[in-house]
Amino acid sequence: MAAIGLVVAATIGIGLFGLRISRTTSDFYVASRAVSPRWNASAISGEYLSAASFLGVAGLVLVNGADMLWFSVGYTVGYLMLLVFVAAPLRRSGAYTLPDFAETRFESAAVRRICAGLVVGIGTLYLLPQLHGAGLAVQTVTGAPPQVGAAVVAVIVVINVAAGGMRSITFVQAFQYWLKLTALAAPIFVILLAWHHPTGVLDSLHGAAGEWAEPLSRAGGRDHPLYATYSLLLALCFGTMGLPHVLVRFYTNPDGRAARRTTVVVLALLGFFYLFPPMYAVLGRTFAPDLVNNGGDTVVLELPGRVFPGTAGDLLGALVAAGAFAAFLSTSSGLTVAIAGVIDQDLLRSRLHRWTGGDYVAVSSFRIAALIAMVVPYVAFTVTGALSLADTVGLAFALAASTFCPLLVLGIWWRRMSTTGAAAGLVVGGIAASAAALVNVAGAPQGGWPRALVGQPAAWTMPLAFLTVIVVSKLTPDRIPAGTARSMVRLHTPEAVDVDRG
Repeated sequence: MAAIGLVVAATIGIGLFGLRISRTTSDFYVASRAVSPRWNASAISGEYLSAASFLGVAGLVLVNGADMLWFSVGYTVGYLMLLVFVAAPLRRSGAYTLPDFAETRFESAAVRRICAGLVVGIGTLYLLPQLHGAGLAVQTVTGAPPQVGAAVVAVIVVINVAAGGMRSITFVQAFQYWLKLTALAAPIFVILLAWHHPTGVLDSLHGAAGEWAEPLSRAGGRDHPLYATYSLLLALCFGTMGLPHVLVRFYTNPDGRAARRTTVVVLALLGFFYLFPPMYAVLGRTFAPDLVNNGGDTVVLELPGRVFPGTAGDLLGALVAAGAFAAFLSTSSGLTVAIAGVIDQDLLRSRLHRWTGGDYVAVSSFRIAALIAMVVPYVAFTVTGALSLADTVGLAFALAASTFCPLLVLGIWWRRMSTTGAAAGLVVGGIAASAAALVNVAGAPQGGWPRALVGQPAAWTMPLAFLTVIVVSKLTPDRIPAGTARSMVRLHTPEAVDVDRG
């Protein structure tokens, strides 16, 4: 409890520091586009390494064996796809949010509204496992109901986001990446040192590497594992570029070159972090095999106490709990900023303008939007709080890969994409992936191909969305935006060239 309290205090303190230098609308949305690549890379890594990364990956490997290492690979490789296809052009677009980019590129208010709805949907779906993870962490270390941990995260995130916006949470997330890395790595190093101690403190550890690559129980088996693996990789590799809280951070870079450099640093930071969760799973096979009965999500939190009963285990467990709570706070903050930006621009401002005759402050509407952006997921959490961490995040990735990935990749690289094609792809991909997610929430099929197709839908929903965009665009050449040529020049021309005067 003391460790969690320190993380909360540090988060609020750093957020208040950000408040001192957050004054303009640009500060709240994109930190005035002045974040350096190294600082931004730490912040991106801090918000990206969520409950699924800190707790879920280790639990999945513990239960299902080596097949689940694809989660770590996919989470990291997604940034390589983002680097190649999206990072620099997206920054050059000059947009604040994904709906801004869509309206600028396709000159359509309808496409913007669809994007706004999808940002809120994906963000809410991604927030659920953060709240679930926070509840799980607090329940594990204190015995309090899960709603308590979720409520603490919700309140702190709203305070930080409403206080300083993007400028504030940039500092918070950069700090929290290094805290999470330390919290995850330190117990592993202590365990390994004890293992190699000349007195043989942990002789039993020699059995940990025995059969860890195989599923620990029949519950770990999957239907059509080859299809499930490839579908998972598609979702993780291409869903990253559609996550609103990830993309909004690239708007904070000074230019496209800085966005690319940021992505390269992120790849290194993520690759280093993901070395450690599988180690917890391997050690869990020896010291905590019983945790498979609850899905394995608590193995990271409980392993230090299992290995070192007593004060040493308590201290290491406190460090891990602090890192876990930092994971929930940082990811939730990024998601809340992304959702709040869309709610503010596409919902609140027009109504406030109508109600007040235009006499309102933009920053105030952003703060109201931040409150709404967290309250809705928290209410949803009270209904769906028992969902698996990594599985829920996987569905969010599948939805992002089936909607924003085709929009961004084809919108940036294919000049013949029409407005109608963009809208059709978003709708078809969104409905298909959302239907799969709802079926999983309501109760997935018991086995066979139906279970595999619904459990990992990206392998069919993502190609379906791409095909829809291409076919509809070919059928509606008259709906290609009039300003496509200028948009493409802006997206692909380095900032040193003055496009407006060219």
